[in-house]
Amino acid sequence: MATFEQYAHKYQTVRMERRDGILQITLHTNGDTLQWGGLPHGEFPQAFADIGSDPANKVVIMTGAGDAFSGPRATPAARPSRPPREWDKTYWEGKHLLMNLLDIEVPMISAINGPALRHSELPLLCDIVLAAEEAEFQDSAHFINGLVPGDGMHIVYPLLLGLNRGRYFLLTGQTISARQALELGLVAEVLPRAELLPRAWELAEQLAQQSPLVLRYSRVLLTQFLKRQMHDLLGYGLALEGLGAADSQ
Repeated sequence: MATFEQYAHKYQTVRMERRDGILQITLHTNGDTLQWGGLPHGEFPQAFADIGSDPANKVVIMTGAGDAFSGPRATPAARPSRPPREWDKTYWEGKHLLMNLLDIEVPMISAINGPALRHSELPLLCDIVLAAEEAEFQDSAHFINGLVPGDGMHIVYPLLLGLNRGRYFLLTGQTISARQALELGLVAEVLPRAELLPRAWELAEQLAQQSPLVLRYSRVLLTQFLKRQMHDLLGYGLALEGLGAADSQ
């Protein structure tokens, strides 16, 4: 078991604060919008494991810093091209990134503060998804950038959008606005940015009134189907993504 004091200041890309059992995690790069790369890819699986092993957490709020949730928009110049042995680290981290997130056994609320252009599936795996009016969703890093979308995008978006809409989203690089995301069922509420975190905390405080076991077991139950999909398809997808990346050398 971990304690908050052990992991609260452990990570460069995850800022943490907790009040009355409600843990807010803010994903960032140097205090501003998260810039996706090797550092967060390595830190997030470990951070999620620490959070999930702390019994004092009752509810977790995930948000981003700055004007966007995650970036930058990927370009071919930044496309990874690695032989299999180098891809193994990405394969391991990619599996544990999503599985450790789903292994956090308390309700999670995401407050998506702006465009989510990289790993936009992370906030969508939370139980309650809130978005600022400026939020957008895109998979800029994979197919349109010359990579197989095998790191969980191939599971989450077809599941949430429906098979045909999900495949269209991944293969065309479609950008979905916050209002479209609300209509499509990706998010539950769209709010002005200034109201986003207060609403997340309001909902978290409401949820936290339940007993610890009701909180924990509800999260376990409501993520079981997602975890089964990840167990069956995530490693396979990452392997195919790695083969595609190796072919581009």
